[in-house]
Amino acid sequence: MLRPVALVTVIGLAALLFGLFALDIAVGEFRIPVGRVLDVLGGGGTRAQRFVIMDSRLPRALTAVVVGAALGLAGAVTQSILHNPLASPDLLGITSGASVGAVAVLVGLGGAGTGTAAALGVSGAALAGGLLTAVLIYLLAWGRTASGDAGVMGFRLVLIGIGVNAALLSVVSWLLTRATLNDAAHAQQWLTGSLNMADCSSLIPASIGLGVALLVTAGSARTLAALRFGTDTTRILGVRIQTQQAILLAAAVCCAALATAAVGPLGFVGLAAPQIARRLLRTPGEPIIASTLVGAIAVVGADLLARTASPVSLPVGVVTAAVGGPFLLYLLVRTNRKATL
Repeated sequence: MLRPVALVTVIGLAALLFGLFALDIAVGEFRIPVGRVLDVLGGGGTRAQRFVIMDSRLPRALTAVVVGAALGLAGAVTQSILHNPLASPDLLGITSGASVGAVAVLVGLGGAGTGTAAALGVSGAALAGGLLTAVLIYLLAWGRTASGDAGVMGFRLVLIGIGVNAALLSVVSWLLTRATLNDAAHAQQWLTGSLNMADCSSLIPASIGLGVALLVTAGSARTLAALRFGTDTTRILGVRIQTQQAILLAAAVCCAALATAAVGPLGFVGLAAPQIARRLLRTPGEPIIASTLVGAIAVVGADLLARTASPVSLPVGVVTAAVGGPFLLYLLVRTNRKATL
């Protein structure tokens, strides 16, 4: 059960997300007052306003919410079960694996595939790439702990994931060198992480991934709570650690891979969202609900900033990387200080 302060914080985050969501819809070449946006979402407004909001801007804003929530959730789950603040899908190579699959399809389609079929193809390839990468990292990280038990060691998995991430980024670069100029430009636009092409065909797979991951996480709430006390205590409580870890990791990987397929890789959202939520709620572990909300707020806020901070609209992935990079440095410095004290 959430503490009163934590409950108020979660409600505040939900209200902030809704405000940014409405503002994200209101901003554009044809500006619409936020009050009118709420009126149209409630069923009112003129035909022109309904066309602009419901057909053009709403899918983009919903995609930003779903993708951000999915990355925040995936980051919170991986950091919780591995006990490492650096264990996020982007640093472990999961999103890079999804990028390899998606770029391979984008280059292979030759730019001719568009619409639902192409979107589902990219989503399927991204999901397969993310899952294969996760299986590879999981197998490489398998070993025996100091106590002699067989299993996955969190720190070893993070190091292997960073190495696999670097290797997969080189594969993406190699695929781009093999592509035609038009295909490479198409793939490069996707790799920057952009909401410009967001529509229902990209929103639906990401929503399904988020929904499934939320159900799995809710069903494993007892395991996540027990893991905060360490593996020995968790085992005493009767939790099958390796099985539960594999299920939760699979859900997080699917969630992150489908979110990446929708808009391209968005760096540092999965890393930063759980850490920000943890500091806001002042809890020892990564809060799942708050991390999901913070992830959604980060992507919607980045989209607003990308479209209003400069004369030219920027890809949202550029903004998340520009803000997330300094946050990673802060996290590394803070972790190092704790280790030396």
